[in-house]
This record gives sequence, structure tokens and C-alpha cells, in this order.
Amino acid sequence: MEVTVASWVALSLVLVSIIVRWAWSLLDWVWLKPKKLERCLREQGFKGNSYRFLYGDMKENSILLKQAKFKSMSLSTSHDIAPQVTPLVDQTVKAYGKNSFDWIGPIPRVNIMNPEDLKDVFAKYEDFIKPISNPLLKLLTRGLVRFEGEKWAKHRRIINPTFQTEKLKRMLPSFHQSCTEMIKEWESSVSKEGSSCELDVWPFLENMSADVISRTAFGTSYKKGRKIFELLREQAMYVTKALQSVYIPGWRFLPTKMNKRMMEINKEIKGLIKGIIVKREQTIKAGEETKDDLLGALMESNLKDIREHGKNNKNFGMSIEEVIEECKLFYFARQETTSVLLVWTMVLLGQHQNWQDRARQEILQVFESNKPDFDDLAHLKVVTMILLEVLRLYPPVIELIRTIHKKTQLGKLSLPEGVEVCLPILLIYHDKELWGDDANEFKPERFSEGVSNATKSRLSFFPFGGGPRICIGQNFAMMEAKLALALILQHFTIELSPFYAHAPSYRITLQPQYGVPIILHRR
Repeated sequence: MEVTVASWVALSLVLVSIIVRWAWSLLDWVWLKPKKLERCLREQGFKGNSYRFLYGDMKENSILLKQAKFKSMSLSTSHDIAPQVTPLVDQTVKAYGKNSFDWIGPIPRVNIMNPEDLKDVFAKYEDFIKPISNPLLKLLTRGLVRFEGEKWAKHRRIINPTFQTEKLKRMLPSFHQSCTEMIKEWESSVSKEGSSCELDVWPFLENMSADVISRTAFGTSYKKGRKIFELLREQAMYVTKALQSVYIPGWRFLPTKMNKRMMEINKEIKGLIKGIIVKREQTIKAGEETKDDLLGALMESNLKDIREHGKNNKNFGMSIEEVIEECKLFYFARQETTSVLLVWTMVLLGQHQNWQDRARQEILQVFESNKPDFDDLAHLKVVTMILLEVLRLYPPVIELIRTIHKKTQLGKLSLPEGVEVCLPILLIYHDKELWGDDANEFKPERFSEGVSNATKSRLSFFPFGGGPRICIGQNFAMMEAKLALALILQHFTIELSPFYAHAPSYRITLQPQYGVPIILHRR
């Protein structure tokens, strides 16, 4: 009996100890640590709202985003969209200055806008790493964009050859085919109406970009890749919703309706892509020639890496799961970036007819009525200026987030472990101190002498990131955008419909909430 009582006492003490430790960890997470970090940041000269239990600034952010969702902006000469798209950060910087911070739940997020500090964040990529505070992000994209350390270095080495100039040149016919099919659809719609018609171009541009990725990544048409695209778009909607609320550790394992659907989508996407990869592996083993697409180039580079360094060396070669994740990243990141860039270009050229005319004159001078080729795309100076200015005013990604796991020096700042760092791209690109008093105006001429001379500071514009981790697919995206714009302006004059409502909305990327109705005039 004494042994039994002693055992129960011991067990009770263990349970009490576990509960006390758990309670202390919880208290530290939701209150003690945030308050300690807040004091440290204020001592560094940072300003922001006082920490509010658990939610921080997330409730206010949710209210501001809901208010923005039900209103549109006036599309005049100013493109100051930050109050609509990222209201919390915009209000924080206006209220507290550039050295400010927001609360993402119990985590303080420091806003970094000084160009020299931005340069350090990109250069010290091993100190400023991608956050994993919300594992649900992994269900949308992993791959190269989220890996760190040796795994990132391995994937970068294997993927690099996939985007070499010669391989991109061989993909140009696929780009052209997808763009031409969209143009033919528009021409058919115009013919039915006479010499002009009104179309919402946003879904067409989404589909065209998805078609380009389907052809260039997997060698299939958009119709065969439609399911992957639709599933990724649905997943993006759920991830955006999750990121706008406080993430509670372990919450993703609860069988909520949204969690279950996200897991189902992830499983289905992986199954579809795996089927494509396995089929391609079978054709390679059968001795067939590798196709001129991203998957073929990736698998060729991967096999070469394995042959040179050995199959059992984990530092070389990618598993089929890793190849699947890279394919997901190809599909989502490339499609989203290009379609968003093109749709805002249509809006701005519809508004600024003079720049549309200048771009068309250049395109006709370079290509006449011929099919655009790779080398001639490099001669489109005016088109390049326009695309860069669109990327500045309406960047597809409006902020970059990094986290630190040790006390880290950033210029004159000493950042404590546990804070996140935000590079508020949209605010940086519209900063009048960096770009001048016309920062909110559409003026492509600012890029006439190149990116380095467009601003008062060298690192104030980084549409594809910076440092060693600069986007590996930037040439792919710009080639597609130039080709698509050249074909559109060869065939049509465009103007904004009077029914267009200007309502930029951030859903993983910056998108038009109500579409983009454009009046197309056949040339």
C-alpha cells in the first residue's frame, strides 16, 4: 500500500511539474518574452504600439483589411496604394517613423527601410532567414525559396543550369504559342462585336501564364495542367486567410474544415506532379531525348549531380519529393509573378496612352509585324522601362519577412533574438526620400538610365530580391512579360473601361480585386 501511495505521489509531482513547466512556457510565449523584446526594441530607438495580449496588432490589422476590401480607390495621377493594401504597416510608419515595429501576435516585427540596412539583410542571408512561424506556408510553396543552409546551396546548384540563356531560348516557342492562343481568343471576341470589345483581361492573363508554365515546366498544355493551377490558387486563398490571424502552435493538426481541405489539396497536387515526373523518368530510362522544358532540364541537372557525386551522398542530388516541391514552386511563383505584372501593366498603359504609343512604336520598329525572337527582346528599352515602373508601383510581393535566431547587428542596430524583420517593399518603392516627390506617379523615364540611376540610393529597388539569393527565374519572368506585351500591342490598342474599379488587393500577390475590364481596339 505504501509503495502504491508513494508511486501516486511521485506521479502527481511529475504531472504537476509538467503542468507548471507548460504553464510557464505559455506565459513566457504570450507575455513575458514579448514584453522583454518590446523593452529592448524601445531602447534601440524603435517605436510602435504597446504589446496587447496574444493578438498584438492582428485584430486592428484584420479590421483595416476588411474595411479596405469593400472600397475602391480613385485612379488618378497618384498610385499611393499602401493605405489600401498594407494599412497596418502604412499607419505604423506614418505614426512612428521608419524605425518602427508591429506586433504579429506575440512576435514583434521590425520595419527596415534604410537602403544600407536592406543591403546587409540580403548579404547576410544566413543570419536573416525565412520565417517558419506558420508551417501552413509550406503547403503552398517550399523548394528553393524556403530552404536554408546546405539544402538551399544544393538546390540552387542543381536548378541554376535550368535557367541558362540557351535553355530559355529553346522555351521561347512555348511562350509564343501560349500568348498567341490568348490573342486569338481576344481577336475572336473583337470580331463578334465589330472593331472593338470590352473584356476582363485578368482571367485571360492568369490562364495564359499558367499555360506558359504548363508548357515550359511540364511540356503540357494549360488544359492538362489546369487542375494543378486551380488547386494552387485555392490553396493560396486558404494560406492568405491563415496569415491574417495569429498562428497557434499545433493548430494545423486540428481537423477543422479548412485544415482538412488544405491537406487534401496538398496531397492531390503532389499526386498530379508525381505522376508527371514518374512518366518522364520512364521515358528517360527508355532512352528518349530530354524535352526542352524546365522539368527535363531539372531532371537532367539532378541526374548529372548524382552521377558526379554518388547516389548515397545526401549533399548531392534531389529526391523525388524535393523535385515535386520545386515543380510546385515553378508553377505557383512564376505564374503568379508574370500574370500580376502583366495585368497592372495593362491598367497603367490603358490609363497612359502616350506610353502605350511609345511602347508600340518601339515594338513595331524592332519586330515590325514579325514574330518576336529572343535576341530582339533585349532591344525593347521603352518596354523594359515600363515593366520596371509597373513593378515599382505595383510589386507582385509587397513585403519580405525574415527572422533571426541570435542577437544580430544590423548597421547601428542590435536586434534581439526572436524578432522578425520586415522589408516593406511597397513603402520603400513609394518613399519620396528615395524616389523624389513624384514617387507615387507613373514615370517610366526614371529607368531610362537603368535601375542603378533611377533612385537616390542603389538598393531601393529589388523586384527579384537581392544578394546571393536573388530570384533564379527573373530572366524567365521578364522574357515572358516582354513577349506577351509585344504581341498584345502588335494586335490591339487598349483603354481602360469606365467600369474599371481600382482595388488592389493582396492575396499572396498583389491582384485586382474586381478584375480589369479593358476595351480592346483591333489595329
